[in-house]
Amino acid sequence: MTKFEGKVALITGAASGVGRATARQMIDEGAKVFGIDINKEGLDLIAEELGANFKPAVCDISNREASHAAIAECVTTFGKLDIVANVAGVVKSHHVTDVDEATWRLIMGVNLDGMFWITQAAIPHLLETGGNIVNVASNAGFMGQAYTVPYCAAKGAVINMTRALAMEYIKTDLRINAIAPGGMNTGMTENYHVPEGIDYSLMQTYTGFRGMAEPESAANAICWMASDEAARCTGSILSVDGGLTAA
Repeated sequence: MTKFEGKVALITGAASGVGRATARQMIDEGAKVFGIDINKEGLDLIAEELGANFKPAVCDISNREASHAAIAECVTTFGKLDIVANVAGVVKSHHVTDVDEATWRLIMGVNLDGMFWITQAAIPHLLETGGNIVNVASNAGFMGQAYTVPYCAAKGAVINMTRALAMEYIKTDLRINAIAPGGMNTGMTENYHVPEGIDYSLMQTYTGFRGMAEPESAANAICWMASDEAARCTGSILSVDGGLTAA
């Protein structure tokens, strides 16, 4: 028996980066994966690679109706739901005075709203299976980082939302945890641009000492937290940041 034999997992942000790496690993360990993303082309590519045990679905998770429909489609497709990995994320860098409403709503919509809507819709199904949720937070949820104020606000909210959810369901079998990675070599960071006129010395405190990680490092943590090996973990926030927040 492999780690996720007979399990059904829904993964957001499955078209690239950590979401894609998590889908690969869970399928390798026996799971069936319902992968959602706004990127249809990326989903099609990973679906071709992973085969029949991966079902892709295009979804804008920032929309409540779309998120609830995706959960319903997952359960209709595979018959149940055991694991939710809330991986989808977006980061942008701005001087705080230049952040417009559209940017704020995008960052909150993907990083926080979408995670909440997916979780809200998934909980009744996870209670039936004794399942669990793993949210992807960030070291930015623990640290004040210049030029990424909306992102830090969203990820800080993810951390406390995870703890609050865990407490609301502490008397059930449902487990709700999060991992908090540092910088990784993903499309999200490859497309990261800083604005003109910044003070680079303010960024030194969160660049770390061990360089960028590969997405598989975060996927490993997600898969461990989602497995029975982490049965005693709920309300936990696992740092996977190369010691960035240890000081």
